[in-house]
Amino acid sequence: MANNFGLTVDPKEVSLDATRLKNIDKHFKRYVDEGRLAGFAVAVARRGEVAHFGMYGHKDSETSASITSDTMYRIYSMTKPVTSIALMMLVEQGLLQLTDPVSKFIKSFGETRVWNTGTILKPMTAALTEPIRVWHLLTHTSGLTYGFNYADVVDDMYRRAGFETGLSYNESLEVVCDKIASLPLVFQPGSSWNYSMATDVVGRIIEVISKMPLDEFLEKNIFAPLGMTDTAFFVPEEKRSRVSSLYRYDEVNHSKIKLDALGNSSLEKPKFLSGGGGLISTAGDYFKFIKMLEGRGKSGDVRIVSSRTIDLMTQNHLPNNADISTFGRPIGEEFLYDGLGFGLGFSVVVDQAKTRVACPKGTFAWGGMASTAFWV
Repeated sequence: MANNFGLTVDPKEVSLDATRLKNIDKHFKRYVDEGRLAGFAVAVARRGEVAHFGMYGHKDSETSASITSDTMYRIYSMTKPVTSIALMMLVEQGLLQLTDPVSKFIKSFGETRVWNTGTILKPMTAALTEPIRVWHLLTHTSGLTYGFNYADVVDDMYRRAGFETGLSYNESLEVVCDKIASLPLVFQPGSSWNYSMATDVVGRIIEVISKMPLDEFLEKNIFAPLGMTDTAFFVPEEKRSRVSSLYRYDEVNHSKIKLDALGNSSLEKPKFLSGGGGLISTAGDYFKFIKMLEGRGKSGDVRIVSSRTIDLMTQNHLPNNADISTFGRPIGEEFLYDGLGFGLGFSVVVDQAKTRVACPKGTFAWGGMASTAFWV
């Protein structure tokens, strides 16, 4: 049965202004009316209570099917915080440490080298000055990359290996991680920041330690306890009509281009369980996860991780409190990385003035490539 998501409190009761909240909807309605978005859903909550929830437009423009409170979305990289929390649950149990080398759990990473010079066909690599460690994966300082970064030769090597987006492989997570380990790093571990498939490797570590497939671990330890009944790596047949289609805006012709209406392959459990971008969810379901984060690991009577773990994860872990724009290779997105550091699975505001936005210092967040995002 679909979960209905909506207001749980009058905005005034949590010191918010309903009129100002409606300006958020007005802003995004312009995007829809101009044809840049098919539709949107946006929620604002305070102290765990939903004070605003706005929807507008279509989940599928061709059929004119409207966005509803239970519309399902491919959340892509908003999967990463979920997987990061899952790993920290194992850290709390003493089953690994953040300083452990990744090769302790995935032996192929013991042979990984770093790019030095040469060409794609004849790369010249060097030995690592220190091993890739678990905390490198969570902070995106491991030296791994994505093919879509288009910044250097190693990115091209990832594309040639089929790792452009980090999705849609007909191979297991174990096989994919071994292939990633065979490719050179962009830089020595810990020496820079680069957005990458590192969280997919985190997912494999979870499997190795827990002796459970990633989807089963997430369902048992996060989704079921939080009541996230519409979050998974695939959509069952009976829920297919609720899934939003994907569109790209064509700047030349000023029109939306339909990219994918969720093919039949997504109705079955994929071989590759992507901890970096494979989940499908709803606004209401993901809010349950965010509510747990806002509650410093707890939602209602359910505790997922300790408050100290959330505090650790949402601090900036980049050296000398650096931001991404100075320490790394920022990816091309709709927002800048000035003033944003990175924690264990989240971006973190370290300098509000430098960000030039109203998010206060300490705000943590992340998003996905299909225009999904959250802030706490």
